[in-house]
Amino acid sequence: VGNRDDSNLYINMKLKAAAEIGISANHIKLPNTATEADVLKCIASLNGDPAVHGFIVQLPLDSDKPINTEKITNAVAPEKDVDGLSSINAGKLSRGDLGDCFIPCTPKGCMELIRQTGIQVAGKRAVVIGRSKIVGAPMHDLLLWNHATVTVCHSKTSTLAEEVGKADILVVAAGKAEMVKGEWIKPGAVVIDCGINHVPDSTKASGKRVVGDVAYSTAKERASYITPVPGGVGPMTVAMLMQSTVESAQRFLEKFQPGKWNIQYNQLILKTPVPSDIEISQSCILKPIDQVAKEVGLLPDEVELYGQTKAKVHLSALKRLKNQPDGKYIVVTGITPTPLGEGKSTTTVGLVQALGAHLHQNVFACVRQPSQGPTFGIKGGAAGGGYCQVIPMEEFNLHLTGDIHAITAANNLVAAAIDTRIFHELTQTDQALYDRLVPSVNGVRKFSGIQIRRLQKLGINKTDPMALTKEEVSLFVRLDIDPGTITWQRVLDTNDRFLRKITIGQSPTEKGFSRTAQFDITVSSEIMAVLALSDGLDDMKKRLGRMVVASSRRGEPVTTDDLGVTGALAVLMKDAVKPNLMQTLEGTPVFVHAGPFANIAHGNSSVLADKIALKLVGEEGFVVTEAGFGADIGMEKFFNIKCRYSGLRPHVVVLVATVRALKMHGGGPAVTAGVPLPKEYMEENLQLLAKGCSNLNKQIQNARMFGVPVVVAVNAFRTDTKAELALVVQLAKEAGAFDAVECTHWAEGGKGAVALAQAVQRASQTPSNFTFLYNVELPVIDKIRLIAQQIYGASDIELLPEAQKKVALYTKQGFGNLPICMAKTHLSLSHDPEKKGAPMGFILPIRDIRASVGAGFLYPLVGTMTTMPGLPTRPCFYDIDLDPVSGEVNGLF
Repeated sequence: VGNRDDSNLYINMKLKAAAEIGISANHIKLPNTATEADVLKCIASLNGDPAVHGFIVQLPLDSDKPINTEKITNAVAPEKDVDGLSSINAGKLSRGDLGDCFIPCTPKGCMELIRQTGIQVAGKRAVVIGRSKIVGAPMHDLLLWNHATVTVCHSKTSTLAEEVGKADILVVAAGKAEMVKGEWIKPGAVVIDCGINHVPDSTKASGKRVVGDVAYSTAKERASYITPVPGGVGPMTVAMLMQSTVESAQRFLEKFQPGKWNIQYNQLILKTPVPSDIEISQSCILKPIDQVAKEVGLLPDEVELYGQTKAKVHLSALKRLKNQPDGKYIVVTGITPTPLGEGKSTTTVGLVQALGAHLHQNVFACVRQPSQGPTFGIKGGAAGGGYCQVIPMEEFNLHLTGDIHAITAANNLVAAAIDTRIFHELTQTDQALYDRLVPSVNGVRKFSGIQIRRLQKLGINKTDPMALTKEEVSLFVRLDIDPGTITWQRVLDTNDRFLRKITIGQSPTEKGFSRTAQFDITVSSEIMAVLALSDGLDDMKKRLGRMVVASSRRGEPVTTDDLGVTGALAVLMKDAVKPNLMQTLEGTPVFVHAGPFANIAHGNSSVLADKIALKLVGEEGFVVTEAGFGADIGMEKFFNIKCRYSGLRPHVVVLVATVRALKMHGGGPAVTAGVPLPKEYMEENLQLLAKGCSNLNKQIQNARMFGVPVVVAVNAFRTDTKAELALVVQLAKEAGAFDAVECTHWAEGGKGAVALAQAVQRASQTPSNFTFLYNVELPVIDKIRLIAQQIYGASDIELLPEAQKKVALYTKQGFGNLPICMAKTHLSLSHDPEKKGAPMGFILPIRDIRASVGAGFLYPLVGTMTTMPGLPTRPCFYDIDLDPVSGEVNGLF
């Protein structure tokens, strides 16, 4: 800190010594205006950087701001405190833990000089003059624990000469020029002079010379060994700093195996019967989230804490780790589910707990953030279940870090901008619009950056607002939005059926401009899909600007960039783009980030979370992510959309199946949420089960079509019989699965998924010949047909008139080369939710096609898609409550 000449001299000596022996050393310079907080922030960054094995804070701190030196030295992590000045290292030295601390470099150097004389320290009488924390006090401790009899003297010692005369070993660090006289010294004593003092000397060009604390010329006649000043203790101090740094690196390598995390796992205490999810979640003792971050190799300045249980991770981590090899990439998907779900989230968490806490592999789970709508509706939360959960589950299922709220704000800003722009264009002349859009400020008019982009898009290469012609002004100010083409809706993260169709603009102030509109649930917003598919802040901003909200009356697409709102959207989303770090019940790390719908969007967590996690786990580690709904929907979109944009290539597909769902596909009675299961699902029925495995076979084929090995996870329920589970395993293997494994993780945590984890490990070692299903250059209709025939089993597709119109429109507008994101029921491979098993030969009707241009896909509508769920007669919120005494949330599931 600062620019003291003496400090710079000492630092340069150390840098030179480091370079000579091959230590990579850097000098971090802070200005003399640096505050205590600035210094502490820098220290925290170095503490957390695994590439730094040791560092020192050069004293004194030359700042014009008040800085507590002791606070600064104690902020240095003890394991990196190669100067040995922190209270922890001083305390360890004081109690004799010499092998578990760093010793200050000057005393350490003095001790080495004493040893070099050959003198036996044990039993000798030693005198230390000086009691500073840097030399005197640690020198006393060091001699004492080397079994010398030690006396500490100082400037106030009345019998100083007498005490010096008794010393076999004399170490002087008083800071007073030639304070110790030669005649005081016991003949044959070893004298270590740590002093550096300047005294007048007219024979020197500088007018002064350097002397020690001992009168050298007379002392050398009596001492057997004496260190000169300069050139004695100083070089040894630098040498000991180098030695301590090497020792620190050795300790680091002994403690941390390359590529292996030093992670603390939580021991589960399993109970029977299994308690409620929230009881399990709240009974677990969580690790502080900053500890989780440190365990996985994140630096302190890459982590933004949101309390003790969750944190955001800065994208700078990805930049820092860019040259690290990626780990193994695993996607968890499922067969076509019942309305109850088949446990993909639970299996995802169980698998990572098994890989991490039981097989000791570096592993990350990457999951979607759930909407609050279902949490208070009928489905409940999405943190997993039983002993396989992301915790705390109430944080996970509610606000988390506010990403969904940020999307709500950004989405509704766009909606407001659309209607406001239409209103102003209807009520103002071209010139009036222009004067308000490009106002004169202090007599100066200029275009904003986003307005320059609009001019360029229009082919107007002018930057002077006064240079536009009337025709150019009209082109610039009028988006001429056709209200009938608006595809952008307002959103809310609550299930509210009465917002599915509304009329806006009924106030008299809107001068008669009203139109029919609707609210969607927030997670269906295109901004959510943009967040999930972006690979950085710049990419997200570009995608936000490309979002098409309507068409002009001329049939041209109108984007958010045309509305002038791109920059504002990026500002609202700047924190949401950072993945959220949490943990599982067994202490393995989880990224929770983005939660796009799995029908009108692609139903996968963020690309950014996956990319950061793949770097953090290392080449031998695993990243497990989950794709929404069944393999025909979430997995297909994971491959054809997410992997296409991310450039990532999966190694293994984990396909979750249940006896319950397979019986349904075999012709079992309808399964309804909130209604007890019919007896067919509670009793053994191998014939029904075998018939239903047609769905399992098809989904295995779907995964293998992309060239990725498939491991089937048979999620066991207590009503399943051994024969039923064995049959599913057998038929899965016969259908081409790499392996099929019975799992009991819901009741046993990671222990119940160890066999699954081992199968995944083996499968990840086999070749993955990943390929996309289609080339995006194909015509829109051909891409839709390929998905329908290859993935769903349809014989062909039928485009209804509106869909035909949209194919022509989007192809004309230049969007025909986007991937396809089919919006279809998740309850059947076909468009009809009543058709179970593996239907074949049906015609897939395409009702309409819409575009999410910013996210980067077209989504054909197969049937009617509800984008605003409603509440049931008895919503979950009846059971949700807050304990006013403990502050605990009750009733979530």
